[in-house]
Amino acid sequence: MNTDLTAVMKVADRPPAVMVEGHGSWLQDEDGKTYLDFVQGWAVNCLGHSPSVMTEAIAFQAGRLINCSPAYYNAEMARLARLLADRAGLAQVFFCNSGAEANEGAIKLARKWGARSRDGAHQIITMDHGCHGRTLATMAASGKPAWEALFEPKVSGFTKAPLGDLDAVKRAITPRTVAVMLEPIQGEAGVYPAGDDFIRGLRSVTREAGLLLILDEIQTGIGRTGRFFAFEHAGIEPDILTLGKGLDGGVPLAALLAAEPVCCFEYGDQGGTFNGSPLMTAIGSAVVETVSRPAFLADVTAKGEYLADRLRDLSATLGHGEVRGRGLLIALELKGRDAAKVARSAMDHGLLINAPRPDTLRFMPALNVTIEEIAQMLVLLEMSLERAG
Repeated sequence: MNTDLTAVMKVADRPPAVMVEGHGSWLQDEDGKTYLDFVQGWAVNCLGHSPSVMTEAIAFQAGRLINCSPAYYNAEMARLARLLADRAGLAQVFFCNSGAEANEGAIKLARKWGARSRDGAHQIITMDHGCHGRTLATMAASGKPAWEALFEPKVSGFTKAPLGDLDAVKRAITPRTVAVMLEPIQGEAGVYPAGDDFIRGLRSVTREAGLLLILDEIQTGIGRTGRFFAFEHAGIEPDILTLGKGLDGGVPLAALLAAEPVCCFEYGDQGGTFNGSPLMTAIGSAVVETVSRPAFLADVTAKGEYLADRLRDLSATLGHGEVRGRGLLIALELKGRDAAKVARSAMDHGLLINAPRPDTLRFMPALNVTIEEIAQMLVLLEMSLERAG
């Protein structure tokens, strides 16, 4: 290894490999070793590494207009906003740079709406073990036990309920409640789906109580579950929706969407230096137009079913646990294995997978991963499980 890493702040236990190039489902480090990537930036690179549809959009837009300040409209911002609003059935879009920023904006918007329309209500019910980002407010909204003692005092006003327990949500509602916020699938918790019935129940409860329903689709949105948005599986529409990760295909771009009655920001309430830049939104449009094709989404569903079925076969053969998830966001529960050790073993074998929990492996390949690459991953995974034992 030749790269000097000493100036990089140590915020994660990274392996020593330094990545220098990537194409499709494959990454290469500076020593020339290649890796089959089933992490893809934590479900970010929805079209794989350096896809031509993105590199062409980058080259064209970079030669035309990169940034003109968010004080002005730009054509690419307007184009992507229309694509997303029409697809989601929502009214307006605010662009930002990360999923945490989008969720922070959702919290602000809900509280602004509560101040105007619900007599100052500001409390938001969120789910145990949820993950909404790393700002102070989004960490407080999250339900990760490891974050409870960090960076105190956090932002107040968040009440937790167990995922899937509609009665617990009902009991948590008070006159100060303004919204319910959740992920359709809790990815960082180990890929736990909320369930379509639960989401439909939340939609009914929030409407009856006059509350907002906020869906954090940072990880599940833009085709990851086989539908363009995960909420489509439940047949509902949220009041506020947040997007990131797959929306950008690998660049800093996220979005906050809201229904017309909720769009109550006034001038100066929300903003950001790089938000909605022509370069980032041009890339987002290229990604959205690619993923939106019905044949593309049908292919995600088919490959997700293949991956899940093969993982179940492997689990049954080797004596491991359940396979959870939807589309190409899948987890395998391990029995008698440390998931982090398995992930390290996999990297030694040239496979990148993620261990969000000590007993769980998570698979988030590019949405255009091939069946052959899935089959190759399964061979490498079996080798890794055996070696990690």
